[in-house]
Amino acid sequence: MIKKRIETLRKKFDEFDIDGYVIPKNDEFFSEYAQKDRLKIISNFTGSAGFAIILKKKNYLFVDGRYTIQAKIESGDFFKIVSYEKLVNCKLFKNIKLGIDPSLFTSSQVSNFFLKFNNVKKIETNLIDTIFNKYSINSKKFFSLSKNVVGEGHNSKIRKVSSYLRKNKSNYIFISAPENVAWLLNIRGYDNPNSPIPNCRLFLSADKKIFLVAEINKVKKLIQEKKISKKRLIDPKKFGLFINRLKKGKVIIDYRTCSIFYESILKKKFKILNKEDPIYLLKSMKNNNEINNMISSHLFDGVALTKFIYWIQVLNKKKISEIDAQKKLEKFRKKNKQYLYPSFNTIAGSGANGAIVHYRAKKGNEKIINKKDIFLCDSGGQYKYGTTDVTRTLCFSQPKKYIKDIFTKVLKGHIAVATSNLKTHFNGKLIDIRARKYLKKSGLDYAHGTGHGVGFFSNVHEGPQAISKFNSIRFKEGMIVSNEPGFYKKGKFGIRIENLVYVKKFKNKLFFENLTLAPIDRKLINFKLLSSHEQNYLFNYHLNIYSKLSKYLNKNEKKWLTSFF
Repeated sequence: MIKKRIETLRKKFDEFDIDGYVIPKNDEFFSEYAQKDRLKIISNFTGSAGFAIILKKKNYLFVDGRYTIQAKIESGDFFKIVSYEKLVNCKLFKNIKLGIDPSLFTSSQVSNFFLKFNNVKKIETNLIDTIFNKYSINSKKFFSLSKNVVGEGHNSKIRKVSSYLRKNKSNYIFISAPENVAWLLNIRGYDNPNSPIPNCRLFLSADKKIFLVAEINKVKKLIQEKKISKKRLIDPKKFGLFINRLKKGKVIIDYRTCSIFYESILKKKFKILNKEDPIYLLKSMKNNNEINNMISSHLFDGVALTKFIYWIQVLNKKKISEIDAQKKLEKFRKKNKQYLYPSFNTIAGSGANGAIVHYRAKKGNEKIINKKDIFLCDSGGQYKYGTTDVTRTLCFSQPKKYIKDIFTKVLKGHIAVATSNLKTHFNGKLIDIRARKYLKKSGLDYAHGTGHGVGFFSNVHEGPQAISKFNSIRFKEGMIVSNEPGFYKKGKFGIRIENLVYVKKFKNKLFFENLTLAPIDRKLINFKLLSSHEQNYLFNYHLNIYSKLSKYLNKNEKKWLTSFF
């Protein structure tokens, strides 16, 4: 199937006068979990980030460290798998003409990745869509969230962004990221498989006029609620005509999500100011209502996770597959009426599959969970109203000492992150060093960031904050981030311990507070390697879980949970 699609694509090269074609993971809305997954269609790669480049005789798939093993398994027969870093000023091919869909790329991507040694040709027709066009598009309408849920009205948020425009001497801002429009207008939708993001864009003026760029059939409820008037609704196909009617001036666009297609329309009328959309930072600092809703969602999720861990480690006596395990976890989550759907596709990897950082079990290739292997389960949920993401590594028999030692070093890094002094370690770059410290002493490491920002009833991955070697955004009150150091032994096992934490303020001090409520497997810990401080942290962590969850557990589950502290 993949071979045939690549051959069909190559036959179009002469027609469009190109030597190759570039396919990104993202769709026109730059969604992480897009319904139009063109990269999967042409390469079979299912990871959340990547670029494929099809040339006349060679194919390249660029992925980051999370996906190296996965990409080789899924796409290695047809693609040369290359590190993401080699995309920058790419020298693997020179002096050729590469075709791109301008609605899927930003100017900075093209100039940083391909332009230095090659030419780029914009092709309005997406060539993958000419090969495959059977996308499942959701027709459900956008909906509003009440002020009780989000804690701040949309008019207040609009005033903040308009004020930012005036400070930056700009007349307009084009908000191209749908999740930022969702935050600004307090709306959500059904256009993405794992997050309640409504596919739309927004044009906002310094004098607080908003123009929503969206399909009219999706916004009928918003019009009825008078959140947007029909006059301020712009058909995406008529965006150019709308822009022509406006006064000239300066417009801010986001360099990461404003496509070349939209930038070229705006450029004809306005002076472009390439900046980061200020909403990224504004929405990263959750208010009290949002934090309280996230705490509730993690309570619901903690009950499901804890019951699942008890079931798989104590109750279940059958041979089960990775898919059986993830279905059972989903059943536990579904018992709560507030649960909607997964915040991403569950990663359930036994033994060697756990070493594939973003492994996805599929029917036909899933493993039976071997009781001698360790099992890595990374999952999350979207609740009314909150987003969760948690990873636990579990064992079913006495693990080997070297595995316990590595798990304990990962745990020490996890505790170091959770107990960071945010006055001295005030950004992700500084905290990332703490997470890796104990592994590095043994010459070990992991090829992914230590933590990503998380949205409020939104995307499970959001910025600008993160815990990584490169992130220098200062942590502020209300920010949520994952804490997930790990280690992966190719062909053997994977270890990851992930909690979500938020930045809490008390007596003018900032610190991380755990949101996630799920026990950490004691059988995988070498307690001799833990300091008294780390042992106290673990005791208090499990004691807190028991105090919060025990009333939702049965007698046997409660008794089992007391063994953790």
